[in-house]
Amino acid sequence: MVAIASKSDVHYLGLELSDFVNFPVGNRNAAPSKMLRLTKKADYGLMALKYLAEQTGGTAHSAKDIAEAYHIPPQLLAKILQTLAKAGLLVSHAGTNGGYALSRPAAEITAFEVIRAIDGPLFITSCITIHGACDLTSTCTIKEPLRKVNDSIKELLSGIHIADLVEADAEQAGTGAPVGGGLVTIAI
Repeated sequence: MVAIASKSDVHYLGLELSDFVNFPVGNRNAAPSKMLRLTKKADYGLMALKYLAEQTGGTAHSAKDIAEAYHIPPQLLAKILQTLAKAGLLVSHAGTNGGYALSRPAAEITAFEVIRAIDGPLFITSCITIHGACDLTSTCTIKEPLRKVNDSIKELLSGIHIADLVEADAEQAGTGAPVGGGLVTIAI
């Protein structure tokens, strides 16, 4: 678990503090906790790449097909897919049989790349940015620990590949476990 000092520490690109109810498995009476979550756009982007990774034959699939499969707003998904294509994670094919396909094998595309392409750099606090500007730099005692947390999150997301999402879904389908939980849950 990761402790974050305040809501203002987590509003940076890629993650948001949510009031999503999270109950520990097997303990429905436990008090709900807040969680650090991916943005909806990042969730949708990961879902779309997972969908494309699951398709056989390497053919392109339309934004409409993907949106229908996951009940995602089609216009929003179309914008997300365009962003992922501009970032080089997808290839866009024009024409009547056009759509999107992965630009590389699913085992070579990380969750971190997808999140960064959609939401920009991942920073959990303003002092961990590229510029590192903060009025409290001289007296701050948490910059280094927060940098370590930020680096750990980046490393974790860099170690998760789209192929892993497909495999995890297949494993859960055979166990009766619920499918569709978060990619990463960080309880605070």
